[in-house]
Amino acid sequence: LLAFLWLFYSTMRVSGDQTLWSGFGVTFILVVANLVKMVPSIVTAVVIHRLRSESWGYAYKVLFVVPMIVPAMVGLLVWKSFYDPAQGILNRLLFGTGLIDALVWMDGLFGWEVFRAGANPSWLGDAALVIPSLIFWGFPWVGTVGVLIYLTGLAGIDESVYEAADMDGVSWLQKFVYIEFPLLMTQVRINLILMIIGTLQAYGHILVLLGDTGGPKGVALVPGLYMFRTAFTELYAGKACAIGLVIFVFILILTEINNRYVRVEK
Repeated sequence: LLAFLWLFYSTMRVSGDQTLWSGFGVTFILVVANLVKMVPSIVTAVVIHRLRSESWGYAYKVLFVVPMIVPAMVGLLVWKSFYDPAQGILNRLLFGTGLIDALVWMDGLFGWEVFRAGANPSWLGDAALVIPSLIFWGFPWVGTVGVLIYLTGLAGIDESVYEAADMDGVSWLQKFVYIEFPLLMTQVRINLILMIIGTLQAYGHILVLLGDTGGPKGVALVPGLYMFRTAFTELYAGKACAIGLVIFVFILILTEINNRYVRVEK
């Protein structure tokens, strides 16, 4: 199935709408990045679950609920200012700590031609930096909903399992590998499906950060944003519907792959 998908993508990348298929390539990169971003939420949930004090555990759960009342648009605008080349916190941090010198040295070593001495990196204005900026967006990648879902799964683990593990001298890492993570697979599977669907559909944050062109050279013109631009800027409603159907088919295929290969052992 994966070989077929790769063959299909390669064929359409050459013969089809190259803007659309380039967008799917960017989406694939973001899906892989978001897969890695699931790890901090799992680790955070496990740490909170293992707190001995119930009052502190409850307090941390409340702290993870509070950010949910902040409108998503506020967070996007904060991140947009974070990447501002002149006044953004990121560039100030790089120059204040001297990390920019390390980036300039690495640029000379690998030939990126992105970082230059004395120049502020334009994170959202340089085609070479747009995708890394989108990947870094949301750091430290601890999602409130994801943590709460994992905590629900961890709460279902019987205390006797931990007591038996302690009697056998199991380390904290072994508890995670052999007890907690396997019993969290139901929640991981749910979050994985939601992440794939959300990444394939998402374009709002890219629209706010980069505009409807997808940034310089259209490097971040993902299919969702391409559909939006086709429908509301170029006014080609039929083509936009066709793009939406292609996205729908890809969501179905990836969901089926997830259901087939991410199994939960009872």
